[in-house]
Parts: sequence; structure tokens; C-alpha cells
Amino acid sequence: MSRHKRSSKNNNKKEKKEGFFTKVLNAVITLCLTAGMLWGLQAYSGAGVNSLKFAQVSDVHFLENGSNTTYKMTGESPRLLDDAVAQINDYNDIDFVMFTGDLIDKSFEKELRAMLPHLQKLNAPWYFTFGNHDRCVGGYLTTLVYLDMVRNANPNFKFKRAYYSFEPKKNYKVIVLDNIITDEITSNGYIDETQLKWLKKELDGSKKDTVLIFMHVPVVEPFASPNHRLRNATALKQLIESYDNPIGVFQGHYHAAKVTQHDNVLYVSSPALVSYPNAFRVVKVTNYKDKAVFELEWKETRETTIQKMAKILVFSGSIYAGEEKDQYGVYQIKRK
Repeated sequence: MSRHKRSSKNNNKKEKKEGFFTKVLNAVITLCLTAGMLWGLQAYSGAGVNSLKFAQVSDVHFLENGSNTTYKMTGESPRLLDDAVAQINDYNDIDFVMFTGDLIDKSFEKELRAMLPHLQKLNAPWYFTFGNHDRCVGGYLTTLVYLDMVRNANPNFKFKRAYYSFEPKKNYKVIVLDNIITDEITSNGYIDETQLKWLKKELDGSKKDTVLIFMHVPVVEPFASPNHRLRNATALKQLIESYDNPIGVFQGHYHAAKVTQHDNVLYVSSPALVSYPNAFRVVKVTNYKDKAVFELEWKETRETTIQKMAKILVFSGSIYAGEEKDQYGVYQIKRK
């Protein structure tokens, strides 16, 4: 074979080899670019997405050795509470649990002491708002005594006054209000000027957050009840609705389920654990760049025999259970 032919053959082999490696390199580069673009699109579409999940349990009315009444299954309150705790513990992604008032039925230290071990079984951090049954006028179980007992039993609770705030996750603010009147025997509620000023300051500093407000006596009533209403509800409502960011307001006291949306504010009244429908809520809130989405999940007690008895004892179960939209629902609040 001539030298020219051998050289030409070697060049062809070299070109084929280089062509193969070029194709492989191009394929690798294409795959990397595609992966990078997909990652970028996913990162962009999910930018700002951040979820928070909590349980709201209201009106437990725990009574260690109580009897059932025509309205409340206080005699079964320990069993109902244990079932709610067990159901919450079935979740592995609950960020916190909030009890919106009336943890105990009678404001005695012995009742609070008996109730706290039930809450210590919770796997998630728990917090509470005061209800009108939690304290009494002139009684020993004062605000300070109550708070001190909770702090000693609950390592996550560090607060020294009845209203407080914390940030469970980035871009979320939890505000707990105390609207219980402590110098008068009444089921009405009231927010004093000092607390309103504090609330305004908290809201002013949280304009970019999704705010979750918890209280016992509702701002928006699920049904009219002059003897249970918040006396200065109009002032509180005007303050809350003067802000543009997504706000969820979670309430108890009326033992009834009702969901009302006013522009960027979602008012959620929740049922009582102690009376029909013997239910609580699990709420997932997701922050997006342009909106916040509230997903409400309805959880009834698994103590079905107690629930059936409770339904018999109330005048109209539908008033307290609400409509389907008051139980389950997905509510969107656009960011302005």
C-alpha cells in the first residue's frame, strides 16, 4: 500500500473518531442546557411558594368529672380532646396547633392542671387564646396564674401576656388577641385601646406577610347573638381590613362553623369540640408570588357515639355545622 493511501486511511479514521466525540460532547451539552432550563423554569414557577399547616381547635370546655348538659358534652370532654389530639398527631406536617378559647369549662386551677397533660401528648407546638370560660371575675385562676401554668407545661410557650405574636415560618405572622372582658361577668368581648394600638403596630410591620389572627370572640358573627358579640367589632374590623396583604382571622365562641371573605380578609368561625358537630379544622396556607391560598379541612371526632348524642341535644345541628362551604373549601386572596 502506498504511503499516500495509508495516510488517507488514517485521516478518515481520525475524522470519524473526532466526529463521534463531537456528537457525544454536543449531546452532553444539550442535555445540560435542557436540564438547566427545566430547573430554571421550575425555580421561577415556584418562586415564593411556601406552605404552612396548622390545626385550629376551639371550645374544648374540658371538665375532668363533668356531666353532659343540653348543649355541651362536658362529661365526655376528656375523650373528645384525646381524640382530637390523636387525629392531629396522625399528620406529620402540622406546624402548630391553636386552641381558640375555652380550653376549660370552669376556671379552676385544678381543671387547668388536669387538662394540660392531654395537650402535652401533641407532637406539634401548641398555643392558645383566652376564652370567657378560662378566667373568672375575682377568681384565683387569673391571667398571670393561667399563663404561668401553661409556660411550665409547654416548652414552646414563652409569652408573658395574654396577647402575643410569633413567626412560625418566613413570610407568615401569627397574631393572638385577647378579647375577653375580665372585670365584668359577661359573654361579650372587647379589645381595649392598648391592644388595638399594639395590633396596628404588628400589622404595620407585617405588610409583606400573610397574617393569621386568632381570637375567641368573633369579629364577624356566624349568627347574631347580642349577648356574645364583640362590643367594638366595627373598630377591629375596620383596622384589619385597612391592610392589603392576605389576612386570615380564626375565631370560636359561638360553637358554629362559618366562613366569610371580605376582599383580602378571610373570617373563619370554627365549631366547638365539646358540642355538635364536635369538630375542628386543619388549615393549609400557601404563599405564592401573586396570592395566598387557604385550604380548609374539616375533621369530626371519631367518637361517633358521643357525636350522635350531641346532635340530639342541640336545637338545630345545621346552625352549628354550617354549610359545606363553611366546612371545606379553597379560598384565594390576591396580593395587591
